[in-house]
Amino acid sequence: MIGQDDTQKKVLRFCATGLLVTSTHAFIVWLMVGVLFFSPPLSNGIAFIIATITSYTINTLWSFSQPLQRHTLYKFICVSIIGFTASVVIAWAAQALGLNYFLGIVGVVLTVPVMTFILHSTWTYRENMQK
Repeated sequence: MIGQDDTQKKVLRFCATGLLVTSTHAFIVWLMVGVLFFSPPLSNGIAFIIATITSYTINTLWSFSQPLQRHTLYKFICVSIIGFTASVVIAWAAQALGLNYFLGIVGVVLTVPVMTFILHSTWTYRENMQK
């Protein structure tokens, strides 16, 4: 089935992009904190912005095979904020339940990428994919 193959390709590309972007974020934080001696919060903030721009560019052009456009950028940022909020809520819930913080990380890893992929597929890039 062509539609299923296309979705699988998008999922794999989305996952590969996520790994690359996460590694980029971590590297920027390491560089800024460990080498340049910036504060961790500032370093994470800058890394988040760079990672989000990188993620938007790669996911738009490669994962979803769409052109870079202002309206998809705005939607992508909204989904990123939703993903960020979900990450914080999941980590907070794990802490509030007295669970090990690692279980919060597992919850984030198992939930947020799936949620953001679905939102991007059904909202961020939907208009362009129907044309």
